[in-house]
Amino acid sequence: MKRRNFLKGFLSLPGLLGIDTASKFIEEERAFKTIHTQANAKNWEIYLKRKESKYEPKEGSYGVLFDATKCIGCRRCEWACNEWNKNPNQPIENFERSRFEINSVFEKIRRPSAGAFTVVNRFDVDGKVIYVKKQCMHCLDPACASSCFVGAFTRTEEGAVIYNPTVCVGCRYCMVACPFDIPAYEYYDPLTPQVTKCTMCFDRMVEGKVPACVAVCSADALKFGKREELLKLAYKLIADNPHRYYPKVYGEDDFGGTSWLYLSPVPFEKIGLPTGLKKSPAVYTRNYLFAVKVLEILASPVLVYLAYKAMSKKGKDEE
Repeated sequence: MKRRNFLKGFLSLPGLLGIDTASKFIEEERAFKTIHTQANAKNWEIYLKRKESKYEPKEGSYGVLFDATKCIGCRRCEWACNEWNKNPNQPIENFERSRFEINSVFEKIRRPSAGAFTVVNRFDVDGKVIYVKKQCMHCLDPACASSCFVGAFTRTEEGAVIYNPTVCVGCRYCMVACPFDIPAYEYYDPLTPQVTKCTMCFDRMVEGKVPACVAVCSADALKFGKREELLKLAYKLIADNPHRYYPKVYGEDDFGGTSWLYLSPVPFEKIGLPTGLKKSPAVYTRNYLFAVKVLEILASPVLVYLAYKAMSKKGKDEE
């Protein structure tokens, strides 16, 4: 047994979470069970090949502008995301009719999961129905990257934050650090789980294509382009339609700035977006989480070593 695989399994045992917590997540994720979500590994491999080829990206990073005043809750973006990333999926009609059903997915606020990188939630604000897409925000200074002591997260020059599953040990610090509650975990696999999240369709971007969710949106609620150009467009929309929009672009400087930008008819906290912090959470997580990791390293080597030896001995006995 390789030490990395052992450590990965050791850190991800449901027992470390507590039986009740582990059971809850396992039940929620079971519907998405696959061998592994392949999209993150695929995008990481593409990134490495481009890096090795010494590719020089165009100046300026990309982003997506989401307009909550235009989203109609059809959830076609969810379907397209699943389809492109080869995640478990349903016929597109099942997604589209959700907004008309009484007991639909909109009855509760959802977050991305191991088998679904994006979700659309519904908010009722002062009698107005507002649909809001949720996915990785692809922060300019990502807290997931700063909290990961093995360097499993990287922000590309294009703006996408991608994940390397081959070095991840399953500590889940990224899940704690992310202010948007984005990284998901394959709890259904207790031995070799992976963290999963939206890749911003990095694999499509490098081919000159827009993300799958943007390509399928028929309501014009999603626009892809250079981040700086999207900011200009967003503020022009606000200036031209002051009664339509809340006078701010979410993501411009929130949490240090994000590649995904939001326009809304109401204050952002009313549609589920965290507010109140301009600095990147990375500023706060770096020292704290690394201090915790140092403590773990100093306190647990004997336990880890003994457990490893015991499992190795068991493996030899079985042979």
